[in-house]
Amino acid sequence: MATDKKAECCDTIEDVQNIADKRHIAIDKVGIKDIQHPIRVSDRDEGEQHTIANFNMYVNLPHQFKGTHMSRFVEILNQNEREITVQSFREMLPQMTERLQAESGYIEMAFPYFVNKTAPISKVESLMDYQVTFIGEITGDKTDVMVKVVVPVTSLCPCSKNISDYGAHNQRSHVTVTVRAESFIWIEDIIDLVEDEASCEIFGLLKRPDEKFVTEKAYDNPKFVEDIVRDIAAQLNDDERINAYTVESENFESIHNHSAYALISNGFD
Repeated sequence: MATDKKAECCDTIEDVQNIADKRHIAIDKVGIKDIQHPIRVSDRDEGEQHTIANFNMYVNLPHQFKGTHMSRFVEILNQNEREITVQSFREMLPQMTERLQAESGYIEMAFPYFVNKTAPISKVESLMDYQVTFIGEITGDKTDVMVKVVVPVTSLCPCSKNISDYGAHNQRSHVTVTVRAESFIWIEDIIDLVEDEASCEIFGLLKRPDEKFVTEKAYDNPKFVEDIVRDIAAQLNDDERINAYTVESENFESIHNHSAYALISNGFD
């Protein structure tokens, strides 16, 4: 009886979102931002990793509709597994456009991803966190899923090394790689590729012998921001799993009050 009353109540309440809009202006993206949900992702070493993601979920809105149904985004998020996986993330895209009667949809799933790293000399272990985002887009029958990884590294300035009698300025840099892959690719594979092309990788925990090692390694491997993106792009060009990518590097300069920045994109329309 209570269920019947609830259904009757919903039937009698006006659906304002479906009221015709007279301005005749379509909206490219409308939806919800920054809603958290548990997820489960594949881990190359441990099998899987449990973490929390921030979701942004949008659809297009035709000009004739006043609004979209915001509650339906949350329902789609919760109708899947308690912990969303890469597979259920992909399935959410057509579910969202069908449920909201939209022609296109867009989902971002951003989360911290942890890798256990071993210091180069002392061999002490520590967790290193990386910011990862899965980006899904659907238009009609076409679905694209991209993976974006932000990798912090060390970069050392070749010019500073060349002109100085001793020392060279270095800085922490953020390298952001976004890839669209033909086949499965580990998050760790992207991280390894970036760290191999930096002046030196970064660790969560280092002892004094480790600090000596990473400082000298960076000094022996100076790179401009341009070198970093070109070297990474060359590796991505040779990876048959990847059909499109963007690589960005932002060097947070230690002797300037600005950052150095470079970007290469290939394969995206």
